[in-house]
Amino acid sequence: MATAKVYNMNGEFIEEITLDEKVFGIEPNATAIHTVVVNTLANRRQGTQSAKTKSEVSGGGKKPWRQKGTGRARQGSTRSAQWIHGGIIFAPKPRSYRFKVNNKVRRLAMLSALSSRAQSEAVIVLDKLELDEIKTKKIVEMLKALKIETSALIVTAEADNTVVKSARNIPGIDTTFVGTINVYDILRHEKFVVTKDALSKLSEVYA
Repeated sequence: MATAKVYNMNGEFIEEITLDEKVFGIEPNATAIHTVVVNTLANRRQGTQSAKTKSEVSGGGKKPWRQKGTGRARQGSTRSAQWIHGGIIFAPKPRSYRFKVNNKVRRLAMLSALSSRAQSEAVIVLDKLELDEIKTKKIVEMLKALKIETSALIVTAEADNTVVKSARNIPGIDTTFVGTINVYDILRHEKFVVTKDALSKLSEVYA
């Protein structure tokens, strides 16, 4: 049975709660996780790389020398790939790398990622995360109190612009909310910091 400790923003222990077994207690599926992570990274690719082929580079309209009798290899254009300033063979062109993943696989991957965080005791629950103003110092102090020294993903129930702007300049720290959480971000951070409200919402959505 997966459990997690609940702290306040000052790092003081409040209680220990039992995590939803349907969300944090399944056997992680490595195949589903891999598929969704690859999909996430592929969908983020711009695909704007481009180079010119032989037909697109300027010049090279005239045959550089006659076909026979010069002792040199036959050439038809100075813009062939072997020439300086020549075109590129199989030149890359703008394209989309996007592909679709079945919703059941996405859901399995999300549950697997959350369960793997729980199994590695990387889940830290906050009773609440409230900031009166945009202040990076308050987030830094909270992270120190929670003894988070490397990377962490902070998850809130709803989009909180104050939290986002307060944490965006801290190296290794990212913020998100339940509606935009993804498998890749969960796995690439060492700690999973989630508010109690967000935890309840995760159970509602994925249980």
